[in-house]
Amino acid sequence: MINQLLHNMQIAGDGFVLREWYLEDAISLQQQANNPNVAACLLDRFPHPYTLSDAVGWLNTKIKQNPMVNFAIDVDGSAVGGIGLEMRQDVYRKTPLLGYWLGEDYWSRGIMPKAIRLITEYAFAQLDIICIQACILSKNPRSMRVLEKAGYQKQGILQRSVIKHEQIYDEHVYATFK
Repeated sequence: MINQLLHNMQIAGDGFVLREWYLEDAISLQQQANNPNVAACLLDRFPHPYTLSDAVGWLNTKIKQNPMVNFAIDVDGSAVGGIGLEMRQDVYRKTPLLGYWLGEDYWSRGIMPKAIRLITEYAFAQLDIICIQACILSKNPRSMRVLEKAGYQKQGILQRSVIKHEQIYDEHVYATFK
């Protein structure tokens, strides 16, 4: 449930806030993202090692988004993760992809299922979309459970369809609908 939607784009969660990104987040972003366990199941475009330059470059692409589709996960005033939607084109124009990550020190606290529910509610209320999809590597069953806790359902498995660190994995496709 969205507890509060403020003018500066903050969505209050239980023990965290989803908010817009700021350039001041660069140091905490770099510290939380520069972890091989965080990067292990993300797309290759999420670099490892994750440098301060990577953080600043990425933040510069997210400042003043319109529409707001990518949020910092803020715990006690620090950006400790991210969650966002990748808007797509053509026949996928109303079906964005959900992506998320959280600093390892914050795993197993129940933050991510709640954050996914919040961004999903926000997206269906504020964006002209019909479905949200998320694609998970077969080596990441914890993320599959997170999506299921957030109400997403597995739609299928694309067998042997992705490569991460020179290993071939299945991709599990999850979705939720408006």
